Amino acid sequence: MKKQSLVGGFRMTVTWIAAASIVATLITWSLAAALYLMEQNRGIYPANYYELQIPSIDQYVRGENTRLLSQENEMGLKNSIEGDGISYQVVDSSAAVLYGTNTDPIFSSEADLINHLNTTEVYSDKNTYLHVIPLTGEDGKMEGAVALVYEVKISASGSGGRWVLGVIAVALFSPVLYIILFTMLFSKQFIKRINRPLQLLMEAAGKIKDKDLDFEIHYYSENELGKLCTAFSEMQEELKTSLSTQWEMERERVEMVEALAHDLKTPISIVLAYTESLLDSKNMNPERSQRYLSVIEENAQKCSNLVQQMQAASESEQAGKKLELTEVDLYEFLSRKVKHYELQAKEKAVSIELCDDASIYGAYSLDTDKLDRIFDNLVSNSLRYTPANGKILISASADQKAITYRVCDTGCGFSKRDLERATERFYRGDEARQSGEGHSGLGLYTLKQLVHQLGGRVELSNRKDGGACVQFSQKIF
Repeated sequence: MKKQSLVGGFRMTVTWIAAASIVATLITWSLAAALYLMEQNRGIYPANYYELQIPSIDQYVRGENTRLLSQENEMGLKNSIEGDGISYQVVDSSAAVLYGTNTDPIFSSEADLINHLNTTEVYSDKNTYLHVIPLTGEDGKMEGAVALVYEVKISASGSGGRWVLGVIAVALFSPVLYIILFTMLFSKQFIKRINRPLQLLMEAAGKIKDKDLDFEIHYYSENELGKLCTAFSEMQEELKTSLSTQWEMERERVEMVEALAHDLKTPISIVLAYTESLLDSKNMNPERSQRYLSVIEENAQKCSNLVQQMQAASESEQAGKKLELTEVDLYEFLSRKVKHYELQAKEKAVSIELCDDASIYGAYSLDTDKLDRIFDNLVSNSLRYTPANGKILISASADQKAITYRVCDTGCGFSKRDLERATERFYRGDEARQSGEGHSGLGLYTLKQLVHQLGGRVELSNRKDGGACVQFSQKIF
């Protein structure tokens, strides 16, 4: 097994299953055939058993003739039939049923009866036949008829015969049973041979889960399992290396958090200083008090923005967060968002527009909360970096699979480094952008996480005539 490939082992197992199933099936069919020959005409009747009785019954009926129109003579007709595979019905000349084991009307009219006289034809299905014998008076006129319905198939003569037929039926389907049986048997042996290396791999995976990388896999082979164990050992070494890298990244993350704490420290210190001044100055003039309060409000807003950005980034990292989908008219949703930003844009002398597209007129299943957060993030960034008399353009389009959104501005655009790293966690870009309005480096990172939850992706680019563009998509739900 160690030298034989898994494909070769699998093929050999399939070959053994097929060979064993064929041999067992041939033996079973031979025994079933012998049993059938032993019980033929005793426990079971051949397919033509009842058909062979028709001539003798026909002769009896013609001999008895019109006497069979009286139910008193039914016993003789019944005794002329062996077995219960033939049903009979006696009718008068108008096709009305007089008596018989088959009580359902066979003929719809006298004409229908006449058309079936002295014939044998298929009655209800391909294995059931109808034979009609006329009953004629002394004047040669038809006074009635006897209809015989019989089947041409193997049948049982009693409970013993039914048991034999059951055994034969099982024998006919025995190939399926043998394939299942031998598949279970030989596959168990096949799995048993490959279980040892798989067990070693499972134990190794458990140790990795427990953060234990000091182990070896003692299995060496030229087949796929041996190669897999070798690859697993190589992965173990790579994990050791990657963990060192991860620890380094964690250290960098801690440093970035410390930097954020430093960013919070400055506005908080300003808030405290101006608050103390207000509390200590009982007779401060209203204009100065208003100026102090404005400074306090501005720095408190910076602190709030930083905290909200960190909270949003944390929430966006929660994998598998359930989407809250509602049917929303996409055009109305985007129009409402544009109106929401108009006041902020007007204060900065920036125009904001929604570019029309026919595909956005209609209802779509949207997570409006996530889209609100995404657009709030993007538009606030555009407002921050778009100069006075600039413009922000919001557009969207939909096809059968996804909705694509686009937010572009006429600001300074992205640098080459920004385009490569702007969606990374704690990335802040140019030094000039690290201060001012509580910029934490989490905005586009949070946006990317939210878009991924919507089943889409984010793309950053610059407009040809200047300005930044952020395009993101979501799948159609």
